Amino acid sequence: MSPADRVLETPEITSDALESASERAAVARGWVIPAIIGSALLMQTLESTVMSNALPTIAHALRVDPLRLNMTMTMFLLASAVCLPVSGWMADKLGAKKVFISSMVLFALSSAACGFAQDLPQLIAGRVFQGVAASMMAPVGRLVLLRTTPKSELVAAMSVLTMPAMLGPVIGPILGGTIVTFFNWRWIFYINLPVAVVGVALVRAFVPNVKEMAVSPLDWLGIALTGLGLAGLIFGFENLGRDLMPAWEVAGLFALSAVCFALYWRHARNNPHAIIDLSIFRVPTFQVGVVGGGFFRIAMGATPFLLAMLLQVGFGMSAFRAGLMTFISAAGALVMKTTAPPILRRFGFRQVLVVNGFVCSVTFIAYAFFRPGTPHWLIMTVLGIGGFFRSLQFTSLNGLAYAEIGQDRMSRASTTSAMMQQLVQSVGIGLAAMLIHLVTLWKGEPRLSWDAVTPAFAVIGAITMISLLWYVRLPPDAGSDMHGRRGGRG
Repeated sequence: MSPADRVLETPEITSDALESASERAAVARGWVIPAIIGSALLMQTLESTVMSNALPTIAHALRVDPLRLNMTMTMFLLASAVCLPVSGWMADKLGAKKVFISSMVLFALSSAACGFAQDLPQLIAGRVFQGVAASMMAPVGRLVLLRTTPKSELVAAMSVLTMPAMLGPVIGPILGGTIVTFFNWRWIFYINLPVAVVGVALVRAFVPNVKEMAVSPLDWLGIALTGLGLAGLIFGFENLGRDLMPAWEVAGLFALSAVCFALYWRHARNNPHAIIDLSIFRVPTFQVGVVGGGFFRIAMGATPFLLAMLLQVGFGMSAFRAGLMTFISAAGALVMKTTAPPILRRFGFRQVLVVNGFVCSVTFIAYAFFRPGTPHWLIMTVLGIGGFFRSLQFTSLNGLAYAEIGQDRMSRASTTSAMMQQLVQSVGIGLAAMLIHLVTLWKGEPRLSWDAVTPAFAVIGAITMISLLWYVRLPPDAGSDMHGRRGGRG
């Protein structure tokens, strides 16, 4: 072949190569990268579900009241929420890949520290460091996905992202129940070590190091104000009605929180470098997904804690038996992940959020009717239905929140959304513990009983219905770019 012929064929070869590279990039963007990030998040979701199922056993081993163990969950969420504003800045400054790997290593090391804990304060300290690691892991992983995926593919990519993460709630109750029933409870923390090793290897090999060229200076004052505000709010809920602190000190915590948030609002109004961009909340779809969806997520924070108290402490089940029953909820959620994108394309965000949100509230309230004599198959059926529809609600809210957010604001939007989620979930746990404590005092019983737990399901289930006030105000075509649906038929 002559040199001229080679020159003439070069464009064709280059075109084929580019097309092949484009296809490989699309495949990686479509499921490889979301699956790897989701698999790394498996470590975090597995830990949270295993931990909630093991609470009564750990309380017995450490000789503390089971209700006090909710501190291990709220402190994890508090540390995560306080450190979340920094995670987006670190990802922009250092690169998302480096921060993501560092967070997995820290999570594994802090898990080992939890396993070595000899008393409740040591366990709480380990959980705090786990929360710091989680504050970087989830939002930074989501940020990589948001910056590498077109909006038209985002709902499908998020479904892939959450499927490995959903395996944690599926296998977590059974795994946790098996460990604490037949082995030592400390192994619920040690199992994170091999998961972290595999996760780091996969992220290093396949995940791009997304970072910003221009990074704003770190807002130290904003971090301090939001951190103190969140701490005051969460500790206020944690001690409300618990007789652990004088009433005036609890009121002081709420006052401190209010003052800090007010000062931050004044600080951030005209500050382009504020750690949390409050103007994001003016975006209607973001406001609905984060603020309106926050009332729904309160129940999600309370559910694992309440079910552990009801089934193990109230009904007297072993951790293994309770795990066999509650895993069905996450199994239903995992099934829904495969059907969420076509449902959203068919009905649109508004219709799905309104109808499905009401169904989720009703199923959560139904948990209040569980009794020691309720057939186990019926409990598992209700839990499975609840998990199925909650998963659709999560997917819808997570997708809608970013429907109108530009790429230049994705970092702060992801951080703000994750911080709000951690906040409302920690409020849910604190609210659940407070309701159980108040009902126990009202009944005059010295020990926790099942009928002191069930009213909390009804109260928190009713709170989730407040989110409907945001959903019904959405336009019919809200978020249509996210799922490819056009028009106002919803």
